[in-house]
Amino acid sequence: MKSNLLLLPGLLCDETVWREQVAFFSGRANVATADYGDADRITGMAEVALADAPPRFALAGHSMGARVALEVVRLAPERVERLALLDTGIHPVKPNEREKRMELVTLAREEGMQALCDAWLPPMLHPDRRNDESFMAPLVAMVKRSTPERFATQIEALLNRPGTEAVLSSLECPLLVGVGRQDEWSPVDQHKDILNKTGRGRLAVFEDAGHMAPFEAPESVNSALLEWFDGTA
Repeated sequence: MKSNLLLLPGLLCDETVWREQVAFFSGRANVATADYGDADRITGMAEVALADAPPRFALAGHSMGARVALEVVRLAPERVERLALLDTGIHPVKPNEREKRMELVTLAREEGMQALCDAWLPPMLHPDRRNDESFMAPLVAMVKRSTPERFATQIEALLNRPGTEAVLSSLECPLLVGVGRQDEWSPVDQHKDILNKTGRGRLAVFEDAGHMAPFEAPESVNSALLEWFDGTA
């Protein structure tokens, strides 16, 4: 019987960002990618993910999805066999974070998703990828499939995100923490902080990748996830 792998996407993301992992693991596991619907809180997103998940599963979250993953662990630790957190952070809302995020919400509402994509997406990627139209095309299409309303809902969830200290301090399952070397949004040091808080786990740094590491460096991410999934890391 195959094991189960649940993948949680980040802000404005869907299965696209996980597509290489879905393809790679489909022969090894029952793979599913969550859709949070219109949930406007991280806890609500976790509840949606749990409602459709099998009784036991390995859990990987990217960016905002990693925060959702930690909330899944808080709500149902007995269901999570192992945990991977990629390109994320555990800090509370920073000074001026609300204002900066709401500027993007206003941009999306007033000028549309293409304008938001032009402003938001390139800084998420390795500098060498930002002008590669063929590489960018699936990510641009992913963002444009969303709506200003969905974006605002997810921003609201992030601005009201729950604390993570209690979850991290009580974590018992195997842990992988991964990050793109050139992730300017969630740098490597943030991921070292996660490991410091848990006192366990392994750090994987993916070379030549920014914040969208599962999409930018699929071979490196797949290799790290395979060791984690098989319990050999």
